[in-house]
Amino acid sequence: MGALRVVCYVNQFFGQLGGEEKAGVSPQLAQGAVGAARAVQQALGDAGTVVATVICGDNYVAEQTERAVSEMLALVAAERPDLLIAGPAFLAGRYGVACGALCAAAQTTLKIPAVTGMHAENPGVDLYRRNVYIVQTGSEAARMLDEVRRLVALGLKLARGEAIGAPAADGYFTRGMTRNVVARASAAERATAMLLDKLAGRAFASEVPLPDFQSVPAPRLLKTLDGATIALVTDGGLVPHGNPDGIEALNATRYGAYSIEGKSVLDPAQYDNPHRGYDTSYVKQDPHRLVPVDVARELEHSGAIGKLHETVYSTVGVATTLAHSARMGREIAEKLRAAGVDAVILTST
Repeated sequence: MGALRVVCYVNQFFGQLGGEEKAGVSPQLAQGAVGAARAVQQALGDAGTVVATVICGDNYVAEQTERAVSEMLALVAAERPDLLIAGPAFLAGRYGVACGALCAAAQTTLKIPAVTGMHAENPGVDLYRRNVYIVQTGSEAARMLDEVRRLVALGLKLARGEAIGAPAADGYFTRGMTRNVVARASAAERATAMLLDKLAGRAFASEVPLPDFQSVPAPRLLKTLDGATIALVTDGGLVPHGNPDGIEALNATRYGAYSIEGKSVLDPAQYDNPHRGYDTSYVKQDPHRLVPVDVARELEHSGAIGKLHETVYSTVGVATTLAHSARMGREIAEKLRAAGVDAVILTST
């Protein structure tokens, strides 16, 4: 294979259009390497040429992702590249999510290899690490050329069809995949060696790394229940008939807010459930099996709780990424706090 045709994607800042005041600009194409893409060209050397740079504002992508990605794909496709390099996005969340979305779409739609780079805490990592090779970077662009060299090294391997090494070897985030390899020692011997290293305080690496979930302390109710406003929230997928918010059946990115004002019961004819993670027929027969408005109203009327909040929040929890879950949780919590809600009953499947 000769010199590769490479297209780069950068946001408005790294494309030298401006800062937040230019975050709404639509996708545009610049011939050759522009802005941060010049570092990609430098890292490529004689191995390839950055034939074009796609530039798009972070807000434009965040506010209309499907349209933005479709427009950028058209610009990329017109250049007939052998490789797409997006970013690196470092710790910039909107930029990282956009890089991941474009790379995933380029692989699926254009059938070309793509690579990007982000800091571990960028939300784009959790969203796209299983589908896209994401090189681990620092949080800031202070060492741009060094970071880009690692993106380019992995990108060249992908474009040339070379074997990709383990994440630790090639510097990308784990993708949740396992490969069979021939080990020098049996599993029992390796486990014993790790145990001895652990007991002796020596460094060791587990072959089965555990996920690192953030610990969230349980909050303390500051009021007695008979004076508290209680809200109902569910990740079990209850929605009004027709699913007006288009909440996805799995890997949800959206949630809905539905009024129960004046309702003591939920009429099954008015509700549906797109959740694909369990048998929803029983909830469709009786929505109270998931969202107990009937019992909550009884508690309200009897004085056991102060008030039932008049809005139910609902989403679908199956296969939803931690990043989307955390975002939706924060947004719902902000709305509930602003409404004076004191506690939440969160129901699941």
